Amino acid sequence: MGRASLPPPPPPPPWHSSVDVEILYPPLSHFGSRCPDLKITHRWPPGVGGCCPRCCSHPCEVRPGPEFLTRSYLFYANRLFKAYQFYYWDPSCRDPSYSLVIKGKLRLRQASWITRGATEADYHLHKVGIVFHSQKAMREVASWINQTSGEGCSGFLPPGRTWAPGALYELLSAKTERDCTAALGFAMHELSLVRVEKHYQPLLQPQQSGSRLVEELYLGDIHTEWVERLHYRPTGYQQPMQSAVHHVHPCPACGIIYRADEHHPPILPVRAQLPMQLSGSWVSTHCEVRPAVLFLTRYFIFHGNNHTWEGYYYHYSDPLCKQPTFTIYASGHYTQGIPSSKVRGGTELAFKVTQARVTPMDQVTVMMLNSSEPGSCGLTSSWSAGVEQDITPTNGCLALGIKLPHTEYELFKTEQDVKDRSLLYVGERPTDGSSPDSPDKRPTSYQAPLIQCAGAPEEFSNYVSLKYLGKKDANGSEALKSLPVAFLLFIALLFLRWD
Repeated sequence: MGRASLPPPPPPPPWHSSVDVEILYPPLSHFGSRCPDLKITHRWPPGVGGCCPRCCSHPCEVRPGPEFLTRSYLFYANRLFKAYQFYYWDPSCRDPSYSLVIKGKLRLRQASWITRGATEADYHLHKVGIVFHSQKAMREVASWINQTSGEGCSGFLPPGRTWAPGALYELLSAKTERDCTAALGFAMHELSLVRVEKHYQPLLQPQQSGSRLVEELYLGDIHTEWVERLHYRPTGYQQPMQSAVHHVHPCPACGIIYRADEHHPPILPVRAQLPMQLSGSWVSTHCEVRPAVLFLTRYFIFHGNNHTWEGYYYHYSDPLCKQPTFTIYASGHYTQGIPSSKVRGGTELAFKVTQARVTPMDQVTVMMLNSSEPGSCGLTSSWSAGVEQDITPTNGCLALGIKLPHTEYELFKTEQDVKDRSLLYVGERPTDGSSPDSPDKRPTSYQAPLIQCAGAPEEFSNYVSLKYLGKKDANGSEALKSLPVAFLLFIALLFLRWD
């Protein structure tokens, strides 16, 4: 789909200020990887326009539950917005169940004091309507509403009501003060936390030079527990949506989603399902933000011949992942995967963590670890910045919430993006910070994808694990010291205000 296939957005409103930040990252191609090199420029505001789900992988989103959906949001200069959410029976988003059309008003406020780099916003819903795409969907949703809603919604749809194709039913109206959305687990709290990113995508054709703008909108995360959704205020993000005009190319699904409406839900192209192939090295594509103000990048190595794995978790204090706080190295083994009975297309595995090492990278973390209870986290009062320590003998580190040995019940999925790069989706972490340490806590949705780095995994491993170089540890081995550059592809974030 070419850019010309989508109409341009209306002109942007006047803004009081804007900021450009350019960041260059060290190229990774000489490590033999297929991890992308980007030159990133950021500017806010982008103006007004539509957003479709991220299209570099499959735009059929998986929310906890699981729920399968696609989204298309349009923001106007007068602060009004119109949003479409299309729900499906299947993880390929080809069998629509029902569509929601949501209208309201959004007011951006100030930089978030909790999630650095984000902007807080207030929103007000004017109307929410629903269109059913089958008798089955109508019967099921009506049953939810009639059973769980208050008196004003108990007769939302009479039993036996025949499905009328294209009929729009009102779920919420600000004028009549009617709200029948709770039974669907519906809330738009995602609009209360906003972030915009821009970067440039190199042109794909060999004879072309230069790059094209890609613009992404990050909205607040959805709580992993259904009952918490209605009152949860986000501190992390969902997978980003892309500008309908400035998106990753090619994107066959973008035009389909952009042109859809509540009566004509998107039917996404058929995609071949890939077998689960874990072996190799996988790395974060950007600085990841998790709820409870966690900024990190991940790097995993899976050894398929003996089902062992290694993982590096780099934690930071900032949304650019430039200020390291501590690094965790963990290893263990994993089980043979089986197809998920809950999330079609997913694979269930169990991971056992048997060993772990921690490297504090700032004085705050050093002080915390040195003041921890004796015998609960490595050698008592022995921590120093940049020096790695094995926490296996103390069965983990209580101060960091690490318990050894430890088993986690996981959900994995592999896909290919439009450039035929392999992506790995790992189960979403519980919003409350707990661990999926029993089968009933197994995730039903996914985190941001990791990208496979092919070629010379050992060299790339050295790049990741030796990001910190310098001091000697107690055994005389090289320990870790921070390099002055960020890891991989990160974004500069702007605090913005909508007056």
